[in-house]
Amino acid sequence: MCPFALLMYAVGLVQLAHGLGHAVSHAAPTAVGGFSRLGLSQVGGPQHALGAAPSRARGAVCVATSPEEAVAGAVSKSVADSGAMSAAAAATAAANAKKKKQKGAGHGQPIVIGLSHKTATVEVREKLSIKEADWNSASSKLCEYDAVQEAAVLSTCNRFEVYVVASDPFLATRDVMAFLKEHSGLTDIELRPNLFVLQNEDATWHLLRVASGLDSLVVGEGQILSQVKACYSHAIENADEEQGIIAGSAGKVLGRLLNSAVMAGKFVRSETEIAKGAVSISSAAVELAILKAPVDLGRPLSELRVTIVGAGKMSRLLMTHLASHGVTKLTLLNRSQKSADELAAEYPDLDVEVLLMDSFWEVLERSDLAFTSTSATDCIVTEAELAERRWAADDSDKLMLIDISVPRNVESECNNLEPVIAYNVDDLKEVVAANQARRAHKVLEAEVLLRVELAKFVQWQESLKYVPTISKLQTKFESIRAAELAKAQKKALKNLSDKERQAVDVATKGIINKLLHGPMSYLRKDDADGSKATVQQIHELFLLPADDAEGK
Repeated sequence: MCPFALLMYAVGLVQLAHGLGHAVSHAAPTAVGGFSRLGLSQVGGPQHALGAAPSRARGAVCVATSPEEAVAGAVSKSVADSGAMSAAAAATAAANAKKKKQKGAGHGQPIVIGLSHKTATVEVREKLSIKEADWNSASSKLCEYDAVQEAAVLSTCNRFEVYVVASDPFLATRDVMAFLKEHSGLTDIELRPNLFVLQNEDATWHLLRVASGLDSLVVGEGQILSQVKACYSHAIENADEEQGIIAGSAGKVLGRLLNSAVMAGKFVRSETEIAKGAVSISSAAVELAILKAPVDLGRPLSELRVTIVGAGKMSRLLMTHLASHGVTKLTLLNRSQKSADELAAEYPDLDVEVLLMDSFWEVLERSDLAFTSTSATDCIVTEAELAERRWAADDSDKLMLIDISVPRNVESECNNLEPVIAYNVDDLKEVVAANQARRAHKVLEAEVLLRVELAKFVQWQESLKYVPTISKLQTKFESIRAAELAKAQKKALKNLSDKERQAVDVATKGIINKLLHGPMSYLRKDDADGSKATVQQIHELFLLPADDAEGK
């Protein structure tokens, strides 16, 4: 018998599938559930604050619309107990279990919970601060909670933010709150007034602004992009038990979100002048010294005996800006001689005396101005230690301390001593206020570009709900093909050779693939105009299992 006799059986299937595919492409959905759209008329709209985020999804409940709003009405009061930080091997096992949980739960929505220089003082921020080396440990611990599918931590001197992906934002918020309370030792009353909670498009918009430097204390500063990039790198990192590296906890949604933020941050800086002439935390600290030195010390910055404690990135920037403002000599203190020597060698025009921390108090006693920027988790300068030395006398030579570290290196109580004037990162707001006013129009230009990037991510996120439907549609067509072919092989095609059966199998699979090409392309395309059929409509049209339908 001719192997192509099966085509007689396929005619009905061809006509039916063709008609259904045509119906899908012309379906007029009664509801476009999910996300609000960003039309071209909205792209250029003036948005001056984080609160002016894109329109929210219909039916979605946003826990807060801006970081300045309290979250008391959104955060559950229940507290989930959790254990200590997992070791590398345990965290890897937890990550694998989490992947299984994500697969079963479907793709959730992004949520950010955190605080920044806008909502919390440095005293609160330092209690939540997590070292970069521990970001993955923290995110792994967050993923141990049932409501959290994916997680990543971003902790800098001016912000602490937890990014999670979850299907239930309220349960996830409760779980993250439990983690934050355990980690910081703060109570609900101490935490809630300082936190902001954003979800879905608002969370995406916030991260895009953060990566672009628009939400920074110093607008347009470049260090935050490096920090978001580090967050992304850690979040997608693979585990290495031998080296004690814990796997990142970002999945499909959070990994895409963080990558989009990094790319958007680069794009905005290349296409606008938001980073041109921008100051950094270090340069703002130098500006503060210039502003306060004549008042507090009675002499200009160029005449002061300057000390820098720490030899990291912030200290490098401090030296750059000090040199540009007339400082020709300074002392550099650090725990490591090698890194301090390498930093000093980068500034041949500066007379840099490099000493180890053993000489800390000796150097401080002969200094007029000291900048502290170390990774120490506790204060290295306290009121009690200062009082044991020359600063106990009210008529002692004055000492100005500018601490740009979080956690703080200098205790705030040091100001209780008459000869000591101590400043921290929160005191830089006076300096950066003028910078923000000058750069307001550049922020608006950058936000126009960011709204395009936001729309791209929202469209991609919207397409995720069609992925299970695509798989189910392919499975159904294949099962029908296989069933009909099995019937034919028992009757009309039973006398075919193995080679002929293989040819029929290949031919029928080709037919199915061509019939599905139209519907598959439709399901994968962007829904720019909001006319795409919902997942429920697709399920009803192709008689897919109704209990698995999503995106109603």
